[in-house]
Amino acid sequence: MLDEKTIRNMISAAIGQLAFSYTPYSYFKVGAALLAENGEIYTGCNIENAAYAPTNCAERTAFFKAVSEGVKDFQAICIVGGKDGVLTEYTPPCGVCRQVMMEFCRPDTFQIILAVSQEEYEVFSLKELMPMGFGPGNLL
Repeated sequence: MLDEKTIRNMISAAIGQLAFSYTPYSYFKVGAALLAENGEIYTGCNIENAAYAPTNCAERTAFFKAVSEGVKDFQAICIVGGKDGVLTEYTPPCGVCRQVMMEFCRPDTFQIILAVSQEEYEVFSLKELMPMGFGPGNLL
């Protein structure tokens, strides 16, 4: 379980990413902060594309940044988002992002923090948000 200080740092880092979000089509900005087992935080924002399919979510941006630097063990991710960057409700990860999490995280212990502010957030396990998820263990 993460301590309050770590959660607040992650929320702050995720909110900071909203400034870099590229959303000329949906105007729905998302920021993410991914905590690796080594204590490093990898951030990401969503990056849209006119062709839609090449659009990349904030969560995957953070994961791909970390993996491209050789990091593959993670503890938690914080996700924030809202229209024009205004945080009014929780922004859960899409199905594709949940599948990426299944590739690199332990469903029982990996924590997903959904936040609207430093004071208003909820923490879920990956297993709660993706019951019966398909991951590397299914291929053994």
